[in-house]
Amino acid sequence: MPNNALQVTAGQPKVGGAVFWAPLGSTLPATASATLDTAFVCLGYVSEDGVTFSRARETEDVTAWGGDKVLTLQTEKTDTAQMTLIEALNENVLKLVHGADNVTGALATGLTVKENSQELDYGVWVIDAVLNGDILMRTIMPNAKVTNIDDIQFASNAAVGYNVTAAAYPYDAWDGDTHRELYAESE
Repeated sequence: MPNNALQVTAGQPKVGGAVFWAPLGSTLPATASATLDTAFVCLGYVSEDGVTFSRARETEDVTAWGGDKVLTLQTEKTDTAQMTLIEALNENVLKLVHGADNVTGALATGLTVKENSQELDYGVWVIDAVLNGDILMRTIMPNAKVTNIDDIQFASNAAVGYNVTAAAYPYDAWDGDTHRELYAESE
């Protein structure tokens, strides 16, 4: 099969929102272009670094007497999405990174954010991108949660942002898949 430069692509965020979150068990979109369920909230702008997806497999070698490697066992598989959410005043972002029960009120009338050791919520993540040629790519993580938040810097020369890592876990309704990617030509 010859090389095909038309299959080389780059990803841009979908106009109108690219990263969405909904409570665990929310209705999942069936296609790359399906309208999201009303349970989904938009997490706003992501920094120019975009979203980094990581899939890692940890292995352990089994060695026979005499030193021959005879087997490699997979001991761990992780699936994560990392991004910096730069709408630091977005109430949905604050609820995601602090826990929904730890954010009360509204910016217009007074907002309180509590910091404590409360576990963060599992939920459904949808990340929409538009690839070259107006190809839609939708990544769905139906069982994921924030597992890491980097330091938050307040400086006059940078936007305040929450650099988060969301870990995806096996989803029973998908036979244990941790995420799926849906592609379609734009309509």
